Amino acid sequence: MFEGIAQGFQVAFSWDAILFVFLGVLIGTIIGMIPGLGPISAIAIMIPVTYGMDSTIALVMMAGVYYGSMYGGSTSSILLNAPGVAGTVAASFDGYPMSQQGKAGKALAISAIASFVGGTVSVILLMMFAPILASVAIIFGPPEYFALMLLGLTAIASLSEGSTIKALISAVLGFMIVTIGIDSQTGTSRFTFGSVNLLDGIDFLIIALGVFAIAEVCFLILNRKEKMSGLDNIGSLKLTKQDFNEMKGPMTRQSFLGFILGVLPGAGATISSFVAYISEKKLAKNPEEFGKGSIKGLTGPETANNAATSGAFVPLLSLGIPGSGTTAVMLGAFLVLGVQPGPLLMTENPTVFWGIIASMYIGNVFLLILNLPLIPYFVKVLKIPRPLLISLVIISSLIGVYAVSFSTFDLYLLVVFGILGYFMRIFAFPAAPFILAFILGGMMENALRQSLTISGGSWNIFLTSPLAMSLILLTALAVIIPAWRDRVKRKKEQQPPVSM
Repeated sequence: MFEGIAQGFQVAFSWDAILFVFLGVLIGTIIGMIPGLGPISAIAIMIPVTYGMDSTIALVMMAGVYYGSMYGGSTSSILLNAPGVAGTVAASFDGYPMSQQGKAGKALAISAIASFVGGTVSVILLMMFAPILASVAIIFGPPEYFALMLLGLTAIASLSEGSTIKALISAVLGFMIVTIGIDSQTGTSRFTFGSVNLLDGIDFLIIALGVFAIAEVCFLILNRKEKMSGLDNIGSLKLTKQDFNEMKGPMTRQSFLGFILGVLPGAGATISSFVAYISEKKLAKNPEEFGKGSIKGLTGPETANNAATSGAFVPLLSLGIPGSGTTAVMLGAFLVLGVQPGPLLMTENPTVFWGIIASMYIGNVFLLILNLPLIPYFVKVLKIPRPLLISLVIISSLIGVYAVSFSTFDLYLLVVFGILGYFMRIFAFPAAPFILAFILGGMMENALRQSLTISGGSWNIFLTSPLAMSLILLTALAVIIPAWRDRVKRKKEQQPPVSM
């Protein structure tokens, strides 16, 4: 492990890595500040930009965009009460009241320091636990892999916000789309409807840009709002000794809690930040201060959401299973760049595994530097006219898709999936299970076929393997428990009030 860490830092401290980590966190910070454009869209747009680049450097940059967006999202939450990223919504509960009290500078400084601590502690935990998981995961065969991917997909569908049924429908739709094209084992065409353009299947980039970026553009166009104005005066960034004393407890607790929640499929930065806010309010001696500019109320969520961002890399790097929509797109980026995340990544491609982890240390330092002295300049980004932002996203998406295949048919598909993504958002069908099913669908099908080939067509192979059986039982629980809770909740709502 120590040899791998040394190798990772050797990669991270190369001039190329330092430059691209800086670019990644800078882009992530700016994108995070702009409401309506999150890290998923940013990473999807950047995938075609990284073609031809060294895979390690490209992935280091995209990881920087991911955790950099959490820092940037706090700026618009605190200054404008308009979160740029879902994971920073809880930061506005106390951050925005502080800015209204003339303490915007202090709130931004608290956010930057808490984010730095949460990110750094979680990277240390990532360095410790990812190799352990990877070493355990080597015992996985095709049946275990199929059961694990089924669990990951079911968990993210069950834990998605809103209806579990809608999440599962999204996942099934993703499975259906990934089957389009020539079957790799039999050579027969599936669901091509006689079109030559569909023989190679549908590229991941079209799905990612359509469902996220183009759908977001449709939503922004059809839901126009007044142009938001930034703040010209943010006040002092100085923190007192008393402020630091108030921050110590939440930063310590939420660094660990955020990391643990980040590891769980479907939880991620959004849930971590809300859990952190609720738990800090329950532990506080003066809970009535929360929502009125509490330092603890801002420190907790900001620490947790950044810790969860690093935690999300544990299942991605060590098992090849993404736990959220953003890491699902990251998985797609890995595959596009010819890197297969999973148990063998640490041994077959240690420079990528350890390089990404080591680069997070440098990225967090860069983010602290960016988010303290450069805050007054970043505020100006919030004044970008919305029409210009929309145009940039559309042009980047079209160029990105066309540059991959030079096919106008793919541009039509991009529009189709953009419209599909828009309607999924309107009717509250989560996109994360859809994109995850599309990515995992091919691998799940191969694992299932390999398992049945090994067993001579018998499904008992999934019952005779203790690990596969355990994962299947967990999958069943992931479906049953949320459904049971929803049913109990509906029954309680339907019960008439007891009259005295």
